Amino acid sequence: MKEVTIDYALRATWQAVARMYNEEAKSFGSTMAVGFTLLSIDPKTGTPSTALGPKMGMEATSLSRILKSMEEKGLIERKPNPNDGRGVLIHLTDFGLEKRKDSKDVVLRFNEMVKENVSQEKLDHFFEVMETINNLIAEKKIHPIETTD
Repeated sequence: MKEVTIDYALRATWQAVARMYNEEAKSFGSTMAVGFTLLSIDPKTGTPSTALGPKMGMEATSLSRILKSMEEKGLIERKPNPNDGRGVLIHLTDFGLEKRKDSKDVVLRFNEMVKENVSQEKLDHFFEVMETINNLIAEKKIHPIETTD
């Protein structure tokens, strides 16, 4: 049997999860990207548009398209940021709050199903491994950037 790399296992699993979320989102007339965005916006105070991309790990152009679509569907509204005259806060509408709840329910259902089928010890190890991978990447220990002197 051919050895499965860590990278392959991560990508294949994430692609399966993303397909599952997109199928579920379709039943709500939405997409996984919209659901993720709804969950990333603070439901009480809104979220600065400039903070949303980094928070979600998305490029500004992709996020702009999603936000435009969400605004057209009545899920969000843009309001001036009272703390920064140049900035804009993204707020959820009442409809956006309903759809956020739907998205949150789907994510919680996924989490509960995994927890019912995987021991707490294994989940703890999983999160330790994920944290280690993220730290190795953040510290540039996997592919260090070479400096030219």
